[in-house]
Amino acid sequence: MTRVLVTGGSGFIGKHLVAALIAQGRQVRVLDLQPPPRTLPQIEYVGGSVLDRDLVGRAMDEVDEVYHLAGLPGMWLPRKADFHTVNCGGTEIVIETARKRGIKRFLHCSTESILFRASPSMVPVADDALLPDDMPGPYTRSKMLADRVAMQAAASGYPVVIGCPTMPVGPYDHNVTPPTAMLRYFLGQRLHLHLDFVVNLVDVRDAAEGLILAMERGRAGHRYVLGGESIPLTRVLEIMAEISGRRVWRIQVNGKVAEIVTATLEFIADYVTRRPPSGTAEGVRIALRAGALSIEKAQRELGYAPGPVEPVLRETIAHLLDAGHNQPEWGSTPSTRPRPFHVERRVGG
Repeated sequence: MTRVLVTGGSGFIGKHLVAALIAQGRQVRVLDLQPPPRTLPQIEYVGGSVLDRDLVGRAMDEVDEVYHLAGLPGMWLPRKADFHTVNCGGTEIVIETARKRGIKRFLHCSTESILFRASPSMVPVADDALLPDDMPGPYTRSKMLADRVAMQAAASGYPVVIGCPTMPVGPYDHNVTPPTAMLRYFLGQRLHLHLDFVVNLVDVRDAAEGLILAMERGRAGHRYVLGGESIPLTRVLEIMAEISGRRVWRIQVNGKVAEIVTATLEFIADYVTRRPPSGTAEGVRIALRAGALSIEKAQRELGYAPGPVEPVLRETIAHLLDAGHNQPEWGSTPSTRPRPFHVERRVGG
């Protein structure tokens, strides 16, 4: 039986990945600072940080594969250097330890936000070289450098594959990841001041399945974009209004104006309130660069087949509107949830 370590396994994507692995009969160990709502008998939980080398080493005892998802999400922290310390430094520690332990296979979970260029054409990249100066802020810079660490390990002969989910959506996001925070923010506003950009949304359960496919079928040193559908933000806002039944007013904001306003909010957060701002300049820059991302490589090489995004988007919005829902321990697995128009397939053959 394959024994698996998932760093960050209590997170939004992580808990669905763990659920899918358990459904396949895997033995799963989770390394995370945050414990799951309830430890299940099929899961061994190790509490701690990926910055603790000794703990990381012990967590890899008798492990065959490592899924590295742990990191700091979001666009703001009181200390910006923490992004680099955890996202890049943590990745270095986990990969180095796995290599010394002789772990057979390693998957690094990256992010779509490092794939957009700053050029006016906004052409997204796939396997091109990514540079620190190309990144729109400290979060994306830290994730790009972590991506580079993974690529360098693969280039030196270690079997590292990179899975790159886009914006995951789904109910029961107790950590409130950036996509959920965006939806929740707009649900609470009658006046929608927004940028006109395309978001690539993916059902979090499809993203989790895609990571397993990348681990099992992906080529070392290759990056696989695990997205769903590219949809204009204006359409997302329309769906939100339809489900909520609330009358809202939408005003499109100029990108440069939004960047100036959010930079001001960040300054106040950094030096006055020390609390997260309602928006960040880095988030605006990512939105201004965003373009359609191709999942063709993942479809062709992995057999990745995500379902349509609108049903899960409606499911997510309905859940956010219903504060009385109880949160399940690890989320529903792809094999048990209803999937309208979804093409059935088995993960890993």
